[in-house]
Amino acid sequence: MKLISWNVNGIRAAAKKGFLEWLDEEQPDIVCIQETKAHKEQLTNEILKDHGYHTYWHSGEKKGYSSVATFCKNEPLFVQEGLGLDKYDREGRVLFTEHEDFLLYNIYFPNGQRDHGRLQYKLDFYDELLPIINEQVESGNNVIVTGDWNTAHHPIDLARPKANLKTSGFMPIERERLDTYVENGWVDTFRHFHDEGDRYSWWSYRFGARERNVGWRIDYFFVNEDMMDLCLDADIHDNVMGSDHCPISLTLDL
Repeated sequence: MKLISWNVNGIRAAAKKGFLEWLDEEQPDIVCIQETKAHKEQLTNEILKDHGYHTYWHSGEKKGYSSVATFCKNEPLFVQEGLGLDKYDREGRVLFTEHEDFLLYNIYFPNGQRDHGRLQYKLDFYDELLPIINEQVESGNNVIVTGDWNTAHHPIDLARPKANLKTSGFMPIERERLDTYVENGWVDTFRHFHDEGDRYSWWSYRFGARERNVGWRIDYFFVNEDMMDLCLDADIHDNVMGSDHCPISLTLDL
C-alpha cells in the first residue's frame, strides 16, 4: 500500500502543471495534499472526482489560504475535518481519516513566519496535537501523521544549517518540539530507512535553489513505534515538479 503526501502550493495551479497526469500514472492508494488554497465550490469535477478517487477537503475560512485534501482509492471508515480546536480548524489545517489498519492525520502545520509573528501559534499547534495522537496510540491504534511539518529536524535536513539557526523552521525551540515527538515514540520514517544527506522536500523559488539543491526536508511521515513493523520504505520524490515542495511516500505491508 502506497501513501503519498505533497504540499502542492495550490491545487488549481498544480493541476495546470500536471498533477492529475501524475496521479493517473503513480496510482497511490492515498494522497494527502497540503496548501490546496481552495474551497470545493471553486474546483472542477476534473479535480474533485473524475480521477476515480474519493476526495475529502478541509478548507480554511480565508479563500486562497492553507487548506488540505485527502484522496483515497478506498472509502475511509470515518472522516473528520479538523482537530476540534477552532483556532486551528478555521485555517483548514487537518483532515483525519480512519482506515482498516490505521488512522491517518493529513496536516499542514503552521509556518512561524520570517518575522516569527506566528511562532507561538506554531508551537502551540505542536503541543496541542501531541496528546491527541498519543491518546489514539494508547487506545490501541496505529497512527500515521503526515504533511508539511514546516520544521527541519536536524542539520542533515537542510542545506545550510548554520545560516538558518535563527530562521523559523530550524530554530532550536521548533526542533525541540520534534525531539519531544520522538521521545513520545514517534518515528520519522524517511530517516529510519535513509541516513544520507542532501535529500530535501522543499526549495525556495528564489536564487535557483532547486537547481542547486539548496533545500530543506520539512515534509514527513511519522508513525508510532509499533507501526514500524508494517513499514517497508519511505522516500522523497524530488524528480516530481509542479510545486516548491515535492511528494514524499510511505509504503506499507498490509
